[in-house]
Amino acid sequence: MVEMDQQFAGSIPEIYDRLLVPLIFESYALDLADQVVKLRPRAVLEIAAGTGVLTRAIASRLDASARVVATDLNQPMLDHAAARQSSDDRIAWRRADALALPLEDQTFDVVACQFGVMFFPDKVQGYKEARRVLKPGGRFIFNVWDGIAVNEFADVVSETLATLFPQDPPRFMARTPHGYHDVERIRKELNVAGFPAISIASLDKRSRASSARDVAFAYCQGTPLRNEIETHGASQLEEATQAATEALVRRFGEGPIEGGTRAHLIVASR
Repeated sequence: MVEMDQQFAGSIPEIYDRLLVPLIFESYALDLADQVVKLRPRAVLEIAAGTGVLTRAIASRLDASARVVATDLNQPMLDHAAARQSSDDRIAWRRADALALPLEDQTFDVVACQFGVMFFPDKVQGYKEARRVLKPGGRFIFNVWDGIAVNEFADVVSETLATLFPQDPPRFMARTPHGYHDVERIRKELNVAGFPAISIASLDKRSRASSARDVAFAYCQGTPLRNEIETHGASQLEEATQAATEALVRRFGEGPIEGGTRAHLIVASR
């Protein structure tokens, strides 16, 4: 399942960017971008850039002489991100494994990662790589989701699918995006990787959607949760999406809906 959790392909990048980014990612990307640009970096590395929501937020605020190297393990996500971004010579899109960055030591002022470290198979190794490419005094700035119980849309969808597939419940959301939220563990693993100074803040927000169907479609068909649902048969995807829609309506009502989210913002100094 861990390998499947990293598969963002097919129609997932487009659905993810169209529905999930404005639903839960965009506002946190703006917060993270603010943390980056206030340091006035000349060189920024982004890890797990996805469809580029953080890349766009950072680039729109950086000086003309600054540069951004935006990386991701999934080429389809990078392709979608590059296609969405207007021509900008400051941005280089590059496929890269966060655990073995093909970049020189002490190259960047800031390394940023928007909801990506949860996908690292080896968190400490990923942190060591971020530290390796940072200049002395540089910052590693990233965020992670808090537990699924306090991220209401994800929780409702996950619990609904557990009921629909009781013998083998799809647990991607709880296992990976919301599976790495213990701040003391994060702090310790950053220390092990060589980061001596770490600050962590929790951010609560509200997610809003025009309909329960949009939320269900975003999670069930625009994330690797889709891969897990389809192991039960391709025909199950629409059934799962409809079941999630109905559950969200029961919880949040008809028409436009909103639910709570919480994430942790981490700043580690080299």
